[in-house]
Amino acid sequence: MVVDQRGPRIERGPLAKEALVHVDRDLVVVDKPPGMLTVADEEGNRDTLAEHTRTLLRRTGGGDSGLGVVHRIDRDTSGLVVFTRTADAKRVLAAKFRAHEIERVYRAIAHGRVPETRIESELLMDRGDGLRGSHGHFRRSGGAAPASARRSITHVRPIAVLKGATLVECRLETGRQHQIRIHLSELGHPVVGERVYIRDYEGARIEAPRTMLHARTLGFAHPRSGEQLAFERDPPEDFRAIVESLGG
Repeated sequence: MVVDQRGPRIERGPLAKEALVHVDRDLVVVDKPPGMLTVADEEGNRDTLAEHTRTLLRRTGGGDSGLGVVHRIDRDTSGLVVFTRTADAKRVLAAKFRAHEIERVYRAIAHGRVPETRIESELLMDRGDGLRGSHGHFRRSGGAAPASARRSITHVRPIAVLKGATLVECRLETGRQHQIRIHLSELGHPVVGERVYIRDYEGARIEAPRTMLHARTLGFAHPRSGEQLAFERDPPEDFRAIVESLGG
């Protein structure tokens, strides 16, 4: 059974001025729209958050310094991303990301009734069928995880019960690639709109134009002053439309 709850078509293109959440001489925080790469996936691709942010900074008088990449979110994921503007800021923030000293909280719409839980696993590039996944989840293993596995922890909290789904908050204790999508899928509650980590799900699928995942909160100590910064942005229209269509 497939339940179609498609939202508005995703509009791609240059950033609106309101996408600039914070700008100073050391860093820029941007609210990324869905459907846009954080950085180029191939040489010459300029339809990226980094390039559109530079264009917007020039247009609004914010300067034209290069932008350093210290983290990224998936093309279909919306929400907060920080770029650095100096070598020192990049060095400091990159170290904080590696040490898991950055507050990162997401909102997701996940299939089914999701419980409050803490998920910890060792994530692998290939779980045994070509997909990323947790050691021992796809193929049972009595041995230790390989050295390439990365310890990954996600804290999940339900926000609202919807028709066939749950609006959840996911707080990252670590920040591995596709971590939330994998952990929710392995919990038995893949993200609505998921195209990759859903092949094992046997419940009714709720269709959506993208993966319903939004980076809502980003917090860290400023790399120059040490001042604690915290930013929040609510999910965009297409995300809200899915929540409303499911009775939220």
